[in-house]
Amino acid sequence: MEQEPIDEDAVEALACARGATLQDLSAVPVEVEVRLLRGLLGLVKIIGLPDSALRESRERVAAAIKASGLPFPERSLLINLAPAETRKVGPGLDLPIACAILAATEQLPRAALARPLLFGELALDGRIRPVRGAVAVALEARREGRPLLAPRSLLPELALVRGLAVVGVDTLHETVAILRGERPWREIAPPPPPRESAPDLTFDAILGQDEAKSVVTAAAAGGHHLLLTGPPGTGKSMLAKSLAALLPDLDEATALEVTCIHSAAGLPPRATPLRPPLRSPHCSVTLAGLAGGGTVPRPGELTLAHRGVLFLDELPQFRRETIDLLRSPLEDGQIVLARAGRSLAFPTRFQLVAAMNPCPCGNAGEPDGACSCSPAMILRHRARLSGAILDRIDLSVRVPFVPAEQRLRSAPARSLEAVKARVVAVRARSRARNHGVLNGELPACELADPSRLAPAARDWLARTIDRLRLSLRAHHRMLRVAQTLADLDDAPAIELPHLARALAYREPELADEPIAAAMPLNLRAATRDAARPTTPMP
Repeated sequence: MEQEPIDEDAVEALACARGATLQDLSAVPVEVEVRLLRGLLGLVKIIGLPDSALRESRERVAAAIKASGLPFPERSLLINLAPAETRKVGPGLDLPIACAILAATEQLPRAALARPLLFGELALDGRIRPVRGAVAVALEARREGRPLLAPRSLLPELALVRGLAVVGVDTLHETVAILRGERPWREIAPPPPPRESAPDLTFDAILGQDEAKSVVTAAAAGGHHLLLTGPPGTGKSMLAKSLAALLPDLDEATALEVTCIHSAAGLPPRATPLRPPLRSPHCSVTLAGLAGGGTVPRPGELTLAHRGVLFLDELPQFRRETIDLLRSPLEDGQIVLARAGRSLAFPTRFQLVAAMNPCPCGNAGEPDGACSCSPAMILRHRARLSGAILDRIDLSVRVPFVPAEQRLRSAPARSLEAVKARVVAVRARSRARNHGVLNGELPACELADPSRLAPAARDWLARTIDRLRLSLRAHHRMLRVAQTLADLDDAPAIELPHLARALAYREPELADEPIAAAMPLNLRAATRDAARPTTPMP
């Protein structure tokens, strides 16, 4: 059968523009090709795996071009989004599609679209709206060495992307004027973000709780996961927020990583981009809200807390399957979501701080005997936390009710900045020794180094492992905490008091007489005495 010849008059014009689409947490470059065809009038077809939001851009682009005082072609349009095998999501390709159509109809010079990367959603009146994932798109533009033409409202969000030429625009009319050369092409480098200090807090705002403050300081210094247990109103939430405030500022590379995650989730720019994030989801959060996902996958609370603190208040009130979801992220620093045909990994290198009441009424263990819960109620309350989760928590401390005498007693001020300076110093020391990682992230092979333990501490640890049948994970986590306590004491090696305090902070029930009685007298005394801080707070 003889092939029908191609009608050369049926094909008129081809124009190309450069855009990008968000894929997980990164941007993929997209080449927008527009071909003007003879045929049915007004037919606009978009190919190249567009999602529903992108298929609807036909109407948005047509309305925006007409609202800008420009004629929309009456010929048929074929719009191809290359590469064809990559799924394109979101309305961020509205702007390159509109500009490519204008270039195909000779309303824009085609050469003007060869250099910039265009990104933005078009409103029906021609305004350009911001789109999530702008930071990832900016990183892709910088990698390709292209200037980015994006909504002006996104400039504060792009402030951390160094070495990027950004042109901020508000409307399609303004974009056309710049690409035509009617307005000067001014590449605007976004200003650096302001370096804002931590909140003006002091530990004295939390009355008493000296032991809990010392444990919070150790958790911040070593990057350890922490569980605070106590009755309502004793300062557990304030301690958790103080821990987040104790963490040092992020460097620019890490802050850019965090900003890219929040941008991909569609969150507004953070007021303090260099501060570690603090996320506190409600106990009703769903699995998808915590882990992330969706038809167009977005990061969940675990990933939004990356490089910061995840605070789970009233931990037993979370659903059991939600709590158990933490197991892999706490160990691996990432969560893997399986989807049809592919899997994606979101980073989850956060510090967990959890708080809980010891019983449903919150007063179990208090000396006044005000608890109204039966033993069965208390057991059911605590059974909501699996042993696998508790085994992954490095530090556990009780936050008791503070009597009036202790509340009213004057004490020297302990400013948050002074404690933070100590935390920063310990972190710097541990990173220098541990090849760039914190004590809480030390691999097991590094913990096996015999030079880390004093001889007496090594003998005590061997006996304690056998007596208490500590799991290998508990053994490693106890060593990591003991290393942090040694760093806080400026000790060259881990001594027996550091190990004993690490065990007491990890297993608070060792302070109870029945369990402590199983230990030799010297070990029992060392554990009891070491549970108290040996170094005063600054």
